[in-house]
Amino acid sequence: MTYTIAFPCVDLKDKACIEECPVDCIYEGGRMLYIQPDECVDCGACEPVCPVEAIFYEDDVPEEWKDYTAANAEFFVDLGSPGGAAKLGAQDFDAALLAAVPPQEHDH
Repeated sequence: MTYTIAFPCVDLKDKACIEECPVDCIYEGGRMLYIQPDECVDCGACEPVCPVEAIFYEDDVPEEWKDYTAANAEFFVDLGSPGGAAKLGAQDFDAALLAAVPPQEHDH
């Protein structure tokens, strides 16, 4: 089990979760953030700080966003387990699911 970042993060990338994560397992893609499932220690520190409530425990992802659980894992198919988002830096790609998601407007 792991935490999943879902649709509300798309085109927002607030990054408060990154600051809270004790194991640096939240990586930045082109349009959203992703949790590396093998590096996540299920501490839950990220969930309450997300301003748009985009982070869910895997079993609690709302039905309409279930695809984001697979998308979080898919993001790491080529990256593997880099062992820390900070040293890797932002990536310029996203999971394939996002290709079908129109640009999101957010009130900051």
